[in-house]
Amino acid sequence: MERLACLVIGYAFGLFQTSYIIGRLHGIDIRDYGSGNAGTTNMMRTLGKGWGVLTFLGDGLKPVAAALVSWLIFGKTCADIWPLLCVYTGLGAVLGHSFPFYLGFRGGKGIATTGGTTLALHPALCLLAIIGFCAGFFLTGYVSVGSLIVAGGFLVESIVFGQLGILGMTQRYLMELYVVVAVITALDIYRHRGNIDRLRKGEERRSDFMDKLKKK
Repeated sequence: MERLACLVIGYAFGLFQTSYIIGRLHGIDIRDYGSGNAGTTNMMRTLGKGWGVLTFLGDGLKPVAAALVSWLIFGKTCADIWPLLCVYTGLGAVLGHSFPFYLGFRGGKGIATTGGTTLALHPALCLLAIIGFCAGFFLTGYVSVGSLIVAGGFLVESIVFGQLGILGMTQRYLMELYVVVAVITALDIYRHRGNIDRLRKGEERRSDFMDKLKKK
């Protein structure tokens, strides 16, 4: 019951489509521009860096806010499995962000929301996600590479943290947590399938930011 409730809470918060709302305030549907994705990178390319940063913060804070609500409801009674409930909430947020029912299930790709889930679960996981993204991005110039590192890293790091006892749960619940995180990772990778195909073909677009750095 608690798991389903946290999933629903997460999905409800995930429905707050930051880029779509900002786009509408500017008289556009962000999904009709650029890559067609309702996320940070497309927002930066379409309306500028400032709005892109705001989109990133909005999408990243959704699972944090959802986790706070879940904690207020279940934190005391389910403290022994809170990390598990936290990732269920995060999964719901990623689903709501990527597949919002009121937008024809056409949302973003979920990386900022996944990053917010790492923060809600453990701050050190969020730090590792930031390091992983920056490493992938600055070494290759591709936002998608950094994003995929965040997605894959979340699963690997969660397992490491869990086995080291940092997450503070028994092995029985840890295995379930790993499965839920694996689903989040799989969703993120699935949403990036187009990017993966373009990377394979050498057709992926590099970030303009990297070109500006080289000119300096």
